[in-house]
Amino acid sequence: MQNLFDPAILFFVFGCFAGLIRSNLEIPRSIAKFLSLYLLMALGLKGGFALAKTGLNTEIAFSLLVALAMAFIVPVLGYWFLKERIAKFDAAAIAASYGSVSAVTFVTAIQYMEQSQLNPNAYMAIALVIMESPAIIMAVLLANMLRHQSQSTQGTQGLSLKGILHESFTDGAHLLLLGSMAVGYFSGEAGRTVMQPFSGDLFKGMLAFFLLDMGLMVANNFKEARSNSLTLIGYASISPFVHASLALGLCLLFEISLADTILLMVLSASASYIVVPAVLRYAIPEANPSIYFGLSIGITFPINILIGIPFYAWLAQSLGG
Repeated sequence: MQNLFDPAILFFVFGCFAGLIRSNLEIPRSIAKFLSLYLLMALGLKGGFALAKTGLNTEIAFSLLVALAMAFIVPVLGYWFLKERIAKFDAAAIAASYGSVSAVTFVTAIQYMEQSQLNPNAYMAIALVIMESPAIIMAVLLANMLRHQSQSTQGTQGLSLKGILHESFTDGAHLLLLGSMAVGYFSGEAGRTVMQPFSGDLFKGMLAFFLLDMGLMVANNFKEARSNSLTLIGYASISPFVHASLALGLCLLFEISLADTILLMVLSASASYIVVPAVLRYAIPEANPSIYFGLSIGITFPINILIGIPFYAWLAQSLGG
């Protein structure tokens, strides 16, 4: 309940309300894009500063190993569950979206943990980077396999795994996060002090403004998301908790710290609605964008923001201590 009264979350709820009553309130796309880039830059800097301070130790290595494992487990499970229930290209695209991650959900989780004195580890931004691309690669391989099986070349001319890998790894948002982490790492404590007014003091307000825009977007896409089959709505609603539980099991197995466990659960439960949909339009043109984008932004994102994050934190604390 505490999470619902955080100003950033309340702005998200207000954005949903404004969108549902069809208000003309809107955030210009250029400003929304700047806010997104700012959050990624600030997140990357925090991760770089933290890594420069702690170094790469065994605890971090195990956390990143779990992140990598979940980046493969989630899309495999998603495609296995959906392939006989919907069109296979749509199943591959949805699996990629849910196998990848949402940076905004991750950032919101960090804010929640800081407010709850759960001491989030900033270096976990590295896990965000690690989990971004494997699902895209797997989806591309699945799509190519499906095309080969159907012996259809429609829409595949010029499509190559090399091109998709380049697209995913050089995507502006992804590259900014990596570059900011590098800047934070090499500038260290001196850099953190200099950048604190920008990447620290302004962060909460920028996140609230961005979540306002996300609330408006959720409201605009909710009707379309709700029009999907009960199977897809159920998947979008339940799979985050399944994926978070799987991540929790791996974290308990490897004795991951509580803070890292919560963040890995959040990452595993989230779904990409920015980077992956942009890549999938080129990688899997046979899939319907309104399905994989609508489910992730219209259903899974608000569930994680409003209910999921505090639940994952409570579950990790209850079972992991």
